[in-house]
Amino acid sequence: MGMFTRMNDIVQSNINAMLDKAEDPQKVMRLIIQEMEETLVELRTISARNIAEKKQFTRKIARLEQDVQHWAGKAKLAIAHNKETLARAALVQKQQCVEEQHVLEQQLTIISENLAALETDAQRLNAKLTEARAKQKILNTREVSSATRLKAKNMQAQYDIDHAIEKFESYERKIEDLEAQVEAYDVVSSASALDQQFAALEQDDSIEAELAQLKASMQAAAPKDTQHVA
Repeated sequence: MGMFTRMNDIVQSNINAMLDKAEDPQKVMRLIIQEMEETLVELRTISARNIAEKKQFTRKIARLEQDVQHWAGKAKLAIAHNKETLARAALVQKQQCVEEQHVLEQQLTIISENLAALETDAQRLNAKLTEARAKQKILNTREVSSATRLKAKNMQAQYDIDHAIEKFESYERKIEDLEAQVEAYDVVSSASALDQQFAALEQDDSIEAELAQLKASMQAAAPKDTQHVA
């Protein structure tokens, strides 16, 4: 593929369409930019060569113009001295210089047209390269953004899992606390009932003891009362 054909294909290419079909847009974009940069280097190399040729042809044309004037002067000098044959030879040399000058001017025109076309192509390619680099920045930004969002999603998912586990453990602790309260209530209730039974027994013993003491004291006082009556 020739350089100009490849350059035209690049300029006419639809970058968005190429990226839509690509499995790895970043890789495709790097290749596109690399191709554009390499083509731009070739354009500049060809332009530099054409500029050098233009300068060379311009110098040759200037020298031929000097030769034309030189041989024209020689022809006049020969005529002035009635040297017609010599004058004719000088005019032949002049004509050869004019013809060569004409050929070089045609080539110079072609080179100038090529340079203008190369300049236009370089501008178009630079514009396309700027577009590609802008797309690359967008892709980079989107990739970083997607990676950040994915990381955030993963963190959110992890948080949701941790939060769910934490809530479950919290509910489990609450249930365990309720069960402990019930068990404690049962233990306290049983102990209280037992204490009440022992307290009742102790109260009964106290009453029986006091009753026995009362009977004893009354029995001790009974004979005294009998004696006093007699």
